[in-house]
Amino acid sequence: MNKHDSERVAGLLESSGLSHGPDIASADVVVFMTCCVRENADGRAMGQVASFKALKDVRPHTIIAVGGCVSQRDGSSLLRELPHVDIVFGTHNVGRLPELLSRAMAGERGVVEVLDGTNDFASDLPGVREHPWHAWVPITVGCDNHCTYCIVPRVRGPERSRTVESVIDEVTRLVADGVREVTLLGQNVNSYGRDLYGQPRFAEILSRVAATGVPRIRFATSHPKDLSDETIAVMASSPSICKALHLPVQSGSDRVLRAMNRHYTQSTYLSLVGRLYDAIPNLALSTDIIVGFPTESEDDFQDTLRVVREAHYDQAFTFIYSPREGTPAAAMEGHVDREVIQDRFDRLVAEIHSGATENNAKLLGTTQRVLVEGASRRDENVLAGRNEGNKVIHAPIPIGRRAEELAGTFVDVEITETHTWFLAGTIIG
Repeated sequence: MNKHDSERVAGLLESSGLSHGPDIASADVVVFMTCCVRENADGRAMGQVASFKALKDVRPHTIIAVGGCVSQRDGSSLLRELPHVDIVFGTHNVGRLPELLSRAMAGERGVVEVLDGTNDFASDLPGVREHPWHAWVPITVGCDNHCTYCIVPRVRGPERSRTVESVIDEVTRLVADGVREVTLLGQNVNSYGRDLYGQPRFAEILSRVAATGVPRIRFATSHPKDLSDETIAVMASSPSICKALHLPVQSGSDRVLRAMNRHYTQSTYLSLVGRLYDAIPNLALSTDIIVGFPTESEDDFQDTLRVVREAHYDQAFTFIYSPREGTPAAAMEGHVDREVIQDRFDRLVAEIHSGATENNAKLLGTTQRVLVEGASRRDENVLAGRNEGNKVIHAPIPIGRRAEELAGTFVDVEITETHTWFLAGTIIG
């Protein structure tokens, strides 16, 4: 969602007559889009903003704006810590940035505008896509789940869905513009439409997006309590819907899951995973896991390891629990010692690496359809792209071709090497 909002910010600034600069040091306007879901992301963002005081001393006319979730949470208090910041705006008023920028350029210092909510969607604003062949398409914003560790409902507000017609119109325009892959976004895409239509309509919107003719469809994120058999059936039957699913488990312990307010158990989660693999045998499954939630015991952690072994994840985003001020979990007692958490974290990562390596090894000798993203960051003579399972795949660039002309196209790659987090092979055909 932050990437999507950043693309809309770029579109707004270009519509206001600005252009993308060659580097930050020479920019007249610098906009930071921040995230506060995890402590590390929060700290990195604030550290980067703080480092720009030196630039401001050298180039006092440079306008520095801070938006996103940190701004929504902290508001004008950001200016006490970062007095060199000119504009603070929240998650609900991205479209107001040009007006706020005009005020700052006119000499107003410390322009702050943070709204409690809005009926508008950032998707209605002009945008500049990072890649011409891919687009982020939010179908909901906000969240109603109120997991006890999560700050999102506070900074993004309650869940709101776009109309089916609005989403389909946008995807149709994107297809006409040459987009080859869309990613449908929502904090919980599975509950899409509940607020508008009285019941979720995610399976329907998946089917209708597929009918636009877009070659590839991805979506994130799915809450396990709301993933329906109808959605699984649509995923299994539609060639354009990628056979990749992000299904955050967070913990394998029923006791911890109750404390997290997740509304499922280890048994119901693994039953859902079983139904997914039955319907989609080649599914690439990824997840989120938090280590060290308050009162987590070794037995609780062993329950998490059991889920990892039985779910056969292709990828997992693992996090050490970080208290977020304003969440119920931050006030809980029984915080786990850091040394214990680190030991569990290391064991979890080793288990996930083992499973991912084993899963990738099964693809040796297969042919994978790859959407090319461009040249590898490590070798300009090698292409990088992803298959429908969201696995990174590398292949040498054919003689006489350039990475730039192949970006956004599909190629078939025969897999000759498998590694934990990527595959490698040769383009065929």
